[in-house]
Amino acid sequence: MQLSEQELVRREKLSRLRQLGINPYPADLYPVNHSSKDIKSHFEEGKKVTIAGRLMAIKLQGKASFAQIQDSEGKIQVYFNRDEICTGEDKTKYNEVFKKLLDFGDFIGIEGELFTTQVGEKTVKVEDFTVLSKALKPLPMPKEKDGVVFDAFTDPEQRYRQRYADLVVNPHVKEVFVKRTKLFNAMRSFFNNAGYFEVETPVLQPIPGGAAARPFITHHNSLNIPLYMRIANELYLKRLIVGGFDGVYEFSKNFRNEGMDRTHNPEFTAMEIYVAYKDYNWMMDFCEQLLEHCATAVNGTTKATFGDHHIDFKAPYARVTMADSIKHFTGFDITGKTEDEIRDAAKNMGIEVDDTMGKGKLIDEIFGEKCEGNYIQPTFITDYPKEMSPLCKEHRGNPELTERFELMVCGKEIANAYSELNDPIDQRERFEHQLKLAEKGDDEATEFIDEDFLRALEYGMPPTSGMGIGMDRLIMFLTNNQSIQEVLFFPQMRPEKKAIELSEGEKVILDILKAHKSMPLNDLKLKSELSNKAWDKGIKGLTKHKLVKVEKTEDDLIVDIL
Repeated sequence: MQLSEQELVRREKLSRLRQLGINPYPADLYPVNHSSKDIKSHFEEGKKVTIAGRLMAIKLQGKASFAQIQDSEGKIQVYFNRDEICTGEDKTKYNEVFKKLLDFGDFIGIEGELFTTQVGEKTVKVEDFTVLSKALKPLPMPKEKDGVVFDAFTDPEQRYRQRYADLVVNPHVKEVFVKRTKLFNAMRSFFNNAGYFEVETPVLQPIPGGAAARPFITHHNSLNIPLYMRIANELYLKRLIVGGFDGVYEFSKNFRNEGMDRTHNPEFTAMEIYVAYKDYNWMMDFCEQLLEHCATAVNGTTKATFGDHHIDFKAPYARVTMADSIKHFTGFDITGKTEDEIRDAAKNMGIEVDDTMGKGKLIDEIFGEKCEGNYIQPTFITDYPKEMSPLCKEHRGNPELTERFELMVCGKEIANAYSELNDPIDQRERFEHQLKLAEKGDDEATEFIDEDFLRALEYGMPPTSGMGIGMDRLIMFLTNNQSIQEVLFFPQMRPEKKAIELSEGEKVILDILKAHKSMPLNDLKLKSELSNKAWDKGIKGLTKHKLVKVEKTEDDLIVDIL
């Protein structure tokens, strides 16, 4: 393991603490009785407190120094006075432990008394302190000079990969996850108050059902069977409606073995709710009330900002049929059209389609390309063609359609709901149609018929409406985050590239190239001001690490940064 100079110094300090008889990782309880927020909210001059947190700033001033402690609630100033801490002859605890052996990021506990400084800063005067955990790696702390912040920890890949460091040095990030939990709590209380029952269903399933998606596959050794990580929990929740529950819901971790982008992660959280004796019209009203309640609980208002858009979750929301939407934005009426007619229309619109796509997939492509992005304010898109909804009840007024809606916000779907199909014969025919699409090459069509689910329907399921909401996407809208990775503590990442430790000469050369991208080799050498030996070693090292390349042109040798 290669350690940086700072990491080596911190390990030396760790060793010195132990030599002084100080355990840098004590096991015993530390009796914290106040947080930084408590102190500031209920400040009393002279009050005794015990706090703990990370040391985030130190300003040494001889016999007396100021520092800053950060706990889970925020930051507070602390004041170290040598003679207050070291009342006897031995001043080691202040002169050596505090001044020389503590670093930014170390956890310390403080017992002290509250006072207000001459400039009005609420502060803890330290009477004693305890080392609780020595940090061996320096935090990626932003620096400030002349009011300008630089070296901020802003690189997305580093932030997502090291979320623990991100939360420490970028405290505003924590607020996103506080709001995420507020959203779940608000939704859960709304359902509970309505009398619906929270349940859990299997993550490992013998058949991947309830959605059109490519699953992750694993193997159960004892049973010697393949199992699939849940792509949706729909079919299990409907089994519970068959079993006699009037309303069930679940916050489920789902897994889909598909692409990753700013709005998709292979592991995501969905909420699904199913209520007996209801239809999709009732569910639209319920959805409006739910989201209005949740937006207010999270932000204190129904209004939210997402990028350049100002959206309002206050009910009611506009309702537009899918056919009307496509006709409005393309001039093409999908009603009564054959698969070939729709495919030709899609091609004429410049949409990339192929022969593996069935009628439903073609309509979905047209809507996605030409219509979806136009809906900024919450809008229900209703009455989807039957081919797009294999688990949805046939529309009571048009056998070519289903009783389904999706809620669009800022051009993205955040909720999907049906009047659930409860006719077991119709359901079997829909599953069989999906099998034909899969055989045709549609990799999103289901390759399985869930015989146990059909058996459940044959016992009888009452009229039911169900809805699913993408929780990650919803919190993106409520916190103005354009990327799903910003609202997941630990998003899926590509394997981490091994860090390359550069020599000083390599760093000098690379820093010059970062500003210029490409330079003649001789000009770069002169600008680096390195000795011949250091230059040769540096340029060879960078090419070996594949950070730069040297190319010969007609006139010169050119160095390009990779």
